[in-house]
Order: sequence, then structure tokens, then C-alpha cells
Amino acid sequence: MAGYKRSEATVQKILDVSLKLFLEKGYEETTILDIVDQLGGLTRGAFYHHFKSKEEVLNAINDRMFLENNPFEKIRNEKNMTGLEKLKHVIKYQFSNQDVKNVNMMSLPLLKNPRILVDCLETNQRVVAPMFQELIEEGIRDGSIHLDPKYTKTASEFMMLFSDLWLAPVIFPSDPQEMKQRLYFSKELYEKLGLPLFDDEIISYMEHMIDQIGEMNKIAK
Repeated sequence: MAGYKRSEATVQKILDVSLKLFLEKGYEETTILDIVDQLGGLTRGAFYHHFKSKEEVLNAINDRMFLENNPFEKIRNEKNMTGLEKLKHVIKYQFSNQDVKNVNMMSLPLLKNPRILVDCLETNQRVVAPMFQELIEEGIRDGSIHLDPKYTKTASEFMMLFSDLWLAPVIFPSDPQEMKQRLYFSKELYEKLGLPLFDDEIISYMEHMIDQIGEMNKIAK
């Protein structure tokens, strides 16, 4: 048990240091040596004992941030919100929490790696889609969502694939204007399905993120 606790503490230390450096220097500019240098005596061997690459570290940070700040859990028992309002809250959280937003932005280029993309799709379908389904079903019961109940599972899975693939600029490259057209099309599509997810605030958040991605791509070129 003591060995397990030490190992877990080492992992958490690596993640803490890495997140700090990623946010301060940027993901691309941070090297594994930078991380090791701030681990307080831990060696590069200790790093590689737990993580094979910097990409794995970022994925682990993403997972930890989601578990520690799971927006689905935070609003699950909220009595003063409809199912639709809870869905919107979850979506807005991804854009309003600056650290989460920054890490999500850093993670986008990693989706070019087929293995990481497949892992992301599998995790979202297995873990996140059922959480969306639960809120969709709640919205149908309280009348805030007008989707045919037989499509709740299909709709939640579609939402994940739609955002993970078609709305991901690294998968379907496009300029900011094209990305915004996809966003507006998505808004109308979900409304026709009886899932009016994208209000003005969410649209504004997403437009801002699209502009940020556009600026990052200009700098990269």
C-alpha cells in the first residue's frame, strides 16, 4: 500500500508540474526535460516509468480535470434546472473554465495522431455520451426537450461524434468562417431535432474559440 501511495503521489506531481508548465510556456514549448527539472529530484526514468510521452501526460491531465470538476456530477441533483438547462451548463463549463479551455485547446493538435483520436472517440462514447443521455432523458421528462424518447441514446452518441469529428478543425481543416458556418448549421440541426442546445451565450463562446484557433493556425504557419 505504501508503494502504491508513493507511485500515485509521483503521478500527481508529474501532472501538477506539467500543467503548470503547459499553461505558462505552452504545450509545444514545454519539453520532457523541462518537466523533469521541476520534479524535485525525480529522474527522467521516474517520468518514463509512468508516462511514455508528453502526449500521454496531457491526456492524463485532461482526464484528471474532468474527474475533479465533472460538470455532470455538479448539476445532477440540481432541482431548479431543467434537463436542457443542465445540458447548456455542461457545454458552457467547457468554455467558461479558463484552465479547462486552455487544456482543451492544447489537446486539439493531438487528434492528428490516429491512436489518440481513437482513444478520445472511444472514451467519449463510453463515458461522456451516457451522461448526456441521462440529461436528455431528464429534459424529455420535464418538457424542456422535444426529442422522440426512442432516440435518446442515438442522439447522445451523435452529439459526441459530431463534436469530436466534424467540428474538430484538425480532422476537417477549415478557416474560421467555414467553422462558424458549421456551428450555425449545428445550431439549426439540433433545434430541428428538438434539442435547442446552442443559445446566444454558447454561440459567442464557440465563435471566440474558433477565432482563437484561427489565430493559432496563423502563428503556426
